[in-house]
Amino acid sequence: MLLSGKEPSQSLKDSVREKSKLFEQKFSRKPCLAVVFAGNNPASAVYVRNKKKACEECQIDHLDINLEEDISREELIGKVEELNRDEKVDGILVQLPLPKHLNETEIISCIAPEKDVDGFTNYNLGCLLSEEKGLVSCTPKGILYILDYYGIETSGKNICVMGRSRIVGKPIAALLTQKSRNATVTLCHSKTENAEFYLKNADIVICAIGKAHAVTEEMVKEDAVVIDVGINRVPDASKKSGYALQGDFCYSREDGGKLSVTPVPGGVGLMTVASLMENTLISACRRMGIEVEEL
Repeated sequence: MLLSGKEPSQSLKDSVREKSKLFEQKFSRKPCLAVVFAGNNPASAVYVRNKKKACEECQIDHLDINLEEDISREELIGKVEELNRDEKVDGILVQLPLPKHLNETEIISCIAPEKDVDGFTNYNLGCLLSEEKGLVSCTPKGILYILDYYGIETSGKNICVMGRSRIVGKPIAALLTQKSRNATVTLCHSKTENAEFYLKNADIVICAIGKAHAVTEEMVKEDAVVIDVGINRVPDASKKSGYALQGDFCYSREDGGKLSVTPVPGGVGLMTVASLMENTLISACRRMGIEVEEL
């Protein structure tokens, strides 16, 4: 069974669009997302265009901040701080990766927590761990939405998370162990011995390694749910672009097995963008002193 991200992401964007219209009626402006893009990374450029398209679909204003590859640390921090002060901007996203001479953690930490729609600042990660109100990282949030959309229960389940990044692995592990989810989570990484043992005993596997086909269907239970977060560009001469997109999980779509898998592309990536739209709306509402539910 393919757990497509198309239907749940559209459902979430439809909800955001309707609530954004109510926001505009109430406050005489749309929610606004500012995207800071430094350099000319072609993959990042595609992601930025996809976010702009989603903003237009969700009735959210979009502000593009395109900066040169050699922008200085001071200039970039100055731009982020300028956006922090801009009352018309509700959400700020710094597109990663940044040029190599810039420290990503330092730049992200300059974003005002209430405008940190990626949920990457220490403040919002701390809120997640302490189960307090904050902005939740978009990919983990999207994963939970997919599980809920397809009625996949997490309470009492064994879940194996492959990868320990602060963007996906650590926050999704923390979310799944909260009392609202009640999962038992194993967080595996490059130093985990006998990772296949944990994979084989997991009801749900979340692959967030960043390495094409690092996990195969032989490594997991035959009826496991696999959430594939990986989006890896692999050279492919048959493609016009010269590459193909592959996930972290390798499986056969024709084997008729019992696996439930998110496809790549068309899975978690779509939910990440939709969750970003929802976070922008949440940020806009909170900055106006209300919650989304009050619209």
